[in-house]
Amino acid sequence: MTWFQGFEEQRIRTRGAEIHLRQGGNRQGPALLLVHGFPQTHAIWHRVAQQLAPHFHLVMPDLRGYGDSSKPVGEADHANYSKRALAQDLVDVMDALGLPQFKVCGHDRGGRVAHRLALDHPQRVRKLCLIDIAPTLDMYEATDMAFARAYYHWFFLIQPSPMPERLIGSTPAMARDWLHSALGGWGSQGLDWIEPEALAEYERCFGQPESLHGACEDYRASAGIDLEHDRASRARGERIACDLHVLWGERGVVNRLFQPLALWQAQCAGTVTGQAVAAGHFIPEEKHALTAQTLLDFFQP
Repeated sequence: MTWFQGFEEQRIRTRGAEIHLRQGGNRQGPALLLVHGFPQTHAIWHRVAQQLAPHFHLVMPDLRGYGDSSKPVGEADHANYSKRALAQDLVDVMDALGLPQFKVCGHDRGGRVAHRLALDHPQRVRKLCLIDIAPTLDMYEATDMAFARAYYHWFFLIQPSPMPERLIGSTPAMARDWLHSALGGWGSQGLDWIEPEALAEYERCFGQPESLHGACEDYRASAGIDLEHDRASRARGERIACDLHVLWGERGVVNRLFQPLALWQAQCAGTVTGQAVAAGHFIPEEKHALTAQTLLDFFQP
């Protein structure tokens, strides 16, 4: 089967960016928004999308700062890369597509955007699935040597621009090696789980100076303005309103250092279910059949 056969590419202008996406599948079915994380693009969903296409109207964007979406220069407080801003991009995309209500699955950074989306726009999100994350605020507040060592990039990428961007992008070989190290780490045990087309896409996009800046701004926002938003939401008693399903990798950092199910139960007013998966961090690609079946079971009416 050819790469994303049957899916249409589009660019949609939001109030803060231009978002590149693919959409397709069953246009008469329920809308399902699939949101990627770092250091990837919507290509992470390729195999999952082929299995879900008969059942859902699938929308797979590249987040602002990633892939072929626009990559604005970060603002002083990084607000234009906050999860609130990125979530608003997704709402604007779904509005442009005429999809007022939808289900959402987010992996990694995409899960953090999806969390904020569910808090800021509860009337839009019917069900939510989050893959291999615990709440950002809980993770930062529990930081110790074990976490800092395992997720050093959380503390490296937030350093002032342009230091991390220049170090990673100093040469094309350095950018490629850093990308491969990330993709092969966090319990993933190498790169064999990535199909060649997807790896080529990640390599094409990651090493661009604008992409490196966008990714760093994403992390800078998470360590600053996103924490302010999260603390304010908790102070107001805001919780995810819809049902939530959580997946996490048995070999990953989230499983080793956190209790994801309990942490998400504390942040959700709906029914929370979840399970550990025999995988590392990049579950949608490493365990694409299991991911697709899980999403089908959870999201079907």
